[in-house]
Amino acid sequence: MRTELDQRMDDGLAALAGTALPLGSITLNGVTLPMIAAAPPSLPGYFAHYSNEHSDKTFLVAGDERLTFAQVYAEATKVAQSLASAGKLAKGDRVGIAMRNSPSWITLYMGITMAGGIACLLNGWWQSEELADAIAEVDCGLIFADPPRARRLAAIDGFAVPVIEVDDTRPLADALSEVTDRWADIALPQIGPDDAATILFTSGSTGQSKGALSDHRAVIQAVFNYLAQALVMLGISTEDGNPPTTQPATLLNVPLFHVTAEVPVFLQSFAMGRKLVLMPKWDAEEAMRLIQAEGVTYFVGVPLMSFEILTHPNRAKYDLSTVTDFAAGGAPRPVEHVRRLNEEMGGGAPLLGYGLTETNGVGCGNWRSNYLAKPNSTGRASAPLVDLAILDAAGHPVEAGQRGEVGIRSVCNFKEYWGRPDATEAAFTPDRYFLTGDIGYLDDEGYLFIVDRKKDIIIRGGENISCLEVEAAIYQNPRVAEAAVFGLADERFGEVPGAVVVFRPGEEMSADDLCAYLFAHIAAFKVPQRIWTSTEPLPRLGTEKIDKVTLKAKYRALA
Repeated sequence: MRTELDQRMDDGLAALAGTALPLGSITLNGVTLPMIAAAPPSLPGYFAHYSNEHSDKTFLVAGDERLTFAQVYAEATKVAQSLASAGKLAKGDRVGIAMRNSPSWITLYMGITMAGGIACLLNGWWQSEELADAIAEVDCGLIFADPPRARRLAAIDGFAVPVIEVDDTRPLADALSEVTDRWADIALPQIGPDDAATILFTSGSTGQSKGALSDHRAVIQAVFNYLAQALVMLGISTEDGNPPTTQPATLLNVPLFHVTAEVPVFLQSFAMGRKLVLMPKWDAEEAMRLIQAEGVTYFVGVPLMSFEILTHPNRAKYDLSTVTDFAAGGAPRPVEHVRRLNEEMGGGAPLLGYGLTETNGVGCGNWRSNYLAKPNSTGRASAPLVDLAILDAAGHPVEAGQRGEVGIRSVCNFKEYWGRPDATEAAFTPDRYFLTGDIGYLDDEGYLFIVDRKKDIIIRGGENISCLEVEAAIYQNPRVAEAAVFGLADERFGEVPGAVVVFRPGEEMSADDLCAYLFAHIAAFKVPQRIWTSTEPLPRLGTEKIDKVTLKAKYRALA
């Protein structure tokens, strides 16, 4: 039986489909999919339309710098025209962004896609080797980097890709002056829905980061699917006598190279005329200060972030009452966390989203009272575009209550893994469901419950970690004979990596020394929090693979 909120949301979506957001359809790869007909065909048109509509509103707040939509769009246009006129970018070229959150990052993303380039969102936490691997994976021809990332790139032996260093601590126009110094007012190429727009990197069970390529249609349709949900909730609030009275505002407190920050936060803000308050680095008390100072109306982050606000000793010093929703994604919240958010945060309601890099963040949502009723669920499929199914080993849907792999089908799904046709083919069923690698079931009301993972990954505070990638880094140490990496429960991050290592005969190494070695080769969040040493060979299955089930049970009990 549907809840009252489900009924109101369904009614609201039906009304939108008949008015502001009419639905059409498109046939891709032999499958007909719904799409929002009112959405612009590509990002350049989207940026232009909404930057003009909200021209004088504040768009970005970064420290003392405040920028309107019109100012940011004008600077992005100069970036696009400069890249095109200087011959640094041709349509379809891959351009990497290796920077922390800043107005420069956002403006470069806009300029690259407006000029017809493919914005490659490089993980700012990666070390030199990881950056080099990802850049080579998608054959970037140009990199924009802030000073810390530029130093990491400079440390790569034989690295020949041009790097333009951007000092994003300076005001936007000054920071980008080296990019726009040869600006010329020229016509930009026409960009259509089938043109490639972005590459985001995903760490799956294979260890090597893959570049997930999306075209403009997929990205724009994902934005508008989020927008449909936001408009429905706006309508419900208005019906209940609580219409918004101020400009919507949200913290940009998750890294822009993650799909959550890119699509529902950054890109959706254009259509909403929403103010983004940038946080280059997460700090719970600074987040509360900014919420109060800037009248933030919506908060989203990994579960750890709202938990740190909830439990912060100074929370009572700040007025957080402007926040209507405390949303999270990337990992589940503990049930007690959901209850306390609802009861203790001064009116802000809990919300959970579920999506993946390959789906441009679109998947499921569990809202407010529904989330309280089913706190273990990721919610229903996000209408109007998502088709969600639980699939058996042959890729066929199973009945409600039965477990299987979660499949997501929509026009928002990515197109391919760059240069990896076999991996792309394996990621989809013949009828174009993307195979998420998550195991779950649907209840009779269509709520998704995720119970396991098919992929050998750890989700640490919303950040995916490939166990095979960490194992490969450990094996690079010549003293190591065998290694296995697995997840350990953690109250703060949900889970963290742990490892058991067998050293070669006559070799030994302390856990601290091995961690120091790993910090030089992989991002800090991937380094195991706990390392055990075994003097016996690791247990193996009949296939000669290491028996991780036995290892997990043994060492999790010791943690």
